[in-house]
Amino acid sequence: MEKLLLIGINTRSMLNSALKLDYEIFSTSYFSTSDTPQIKNQKIILEEKNNESSGIFEDNFNSSYILETSKDFIDEADYIIPISGISPGEFSKKDQKKILGNKDVSQIENKFKFYEKIKDEFTVPETFLIKDVDEAIEISENKPEVKYIIKPVKGSGGYDINLLNNDSTIQLNDSENYILQEYIDGINLSSSILARKDIKKTIMNSRLLTENDFKNNNSYIYIGNILPLTKESILSNIGNIDEINKQMIETSQNLAYKFNLIGSNGVDYILNENGLYVIEVNPRIQGTFECVEKSLQINMLDAHIKSCMNESVEIPKAKYYSYKKIIYSPCRNKYSKIDLDNIYDLPHIGTITEKSEPLLTIIDKDTDFKKLYEKVENSSRIVNQETI
Repeated sequence: MEKLLLIGINTRSMLNSALKLDYEIFSTSYFSTSDTPQIKNQKIILEEKNNESSGIFEDNFNSSYILETSKDFIDEADYIIPISGISPGEFSKKDQKKILGNKDVSQIENKFKFYEKIKDEFTVPETFLIKDVDEAIEISENKPEVKYIIKPVKGSGGYDINLLNNDSTIQLNDSENYILQEYIDGINLSSSILARKDIKKTIMNSRLLTENDFKNNNSYIYIGNILPLTKESILSNIGNIDEINKQMIETSQNLAYKFNLIGSNGVDYILNENGLYVIEVNPRIQGTFECVEKSLQINMLDAHIKSCMNESVEIPKAKYYSYKKIIYSPCRNKYSKIDLDNIYDLPHIGTITEKSEPLLTIIDKDTDFKKLYEKVENSSRIVNQETI
C-alpha cells in the first residue's frame, strides 16, 4: 500500500477524507484538536495540556520545525500533500517530486511577483514593494484620494494586514518583506479550482468571510466561507449574480492556465462597483475543503489526488449550501464541553485558549440557505456565550 503524508497547520479535515482512501496515512499537524482522528503514523506539534495555555499561533508556529520533525515521515512517504502553513518550496528538490500538487509556487506566494505577473492581464489593486512605513506614507501622500493597506509579501489567512492612515506607528517585522497595496473596499469572494495537466475547471464559487465582515474593525483575518455563491449567500444586494459567477469562473480558469496549476487551488477576489479584483491565488487545498465536500457530496482529497495524477473527476452540481465559520476566542478561556453537533477543531477539555486565538470551527449544510445561516449564527452565539 502506498504511503501518503499530510502536513500543515491542521490536518483534521484532510485526515477524515484520507482515511476513506486506499493509502497508508501519515500526518504531521501543528494543532492537536480533540476531534482529530488518531492514527498510527502521527505527529502533533502543539501538545495541549490541562490548565495550560496553547499560546499564540503567530508567535509559536514554525514551518521549518514541522519539516524537521517530519523528516522520517517525509523520507518514508510515497506522496506528500502540504496544506496551509507549509510551502512546497520548503521541501528539498528530491522531496518536491513526491508532492501531489503545485511544486513551484514562487511566482504566486510572493505577492509582489504575483502582481507583476498578472497586472497587464487582470484587474488588480495597484501594488508597491516597500522598504519601510515611511516609504509607504510617501507613496500614499502622492495619491491622497487612494486608501492603502500594508501586508507581508508572503502571508496567508489575513494576518498582519494593516490599513495605512498616514500613521508611522505601524510596526513591521524586520525579518519580513512588505507590500503597499491599494485598498479595495468591497465584497470578498473566492473560487475553488480543480486542475489537471491540460484541463482546469472552476468547481465552486463562494462568499469569503473575514473578521471585518462581522465587526467592521479593519481586521482581515479569515473567518470562513459560504457556498455556493447565490443572490442569498453573497449577503449583499447584488444585481446580476449569474454574471458575477460567470466572470469568476472564467477568470479563475485563466489564472489556473497562466500559472499551470494542478490539483485543488483557490482564487480570492474583491467585488465592488468598479468590477472584480484579483487579490491572490492559493496554490493548495483551501479552507473551503469541507464546505465543498458537504455541498457536492464528494471526497475532495480524492478529487485532488486524481487531478494531480491527470485522472478525470466527475463534479456534480451542488446539493447543499454549506457555511464554515471559525470562532476566535472572545477572552482567555479554559475549554469545557459545548453541546453542539456542528462544531469541529475542538480544543482538549481543560486547555486554555488565549483571547483572539482560534477556538473552534462551526461547519454545517442545508438545502435552505436561511435555515443554514440561522443554524450557524445560533451556534456562534452559543459558543461565544459559553466562553465568556
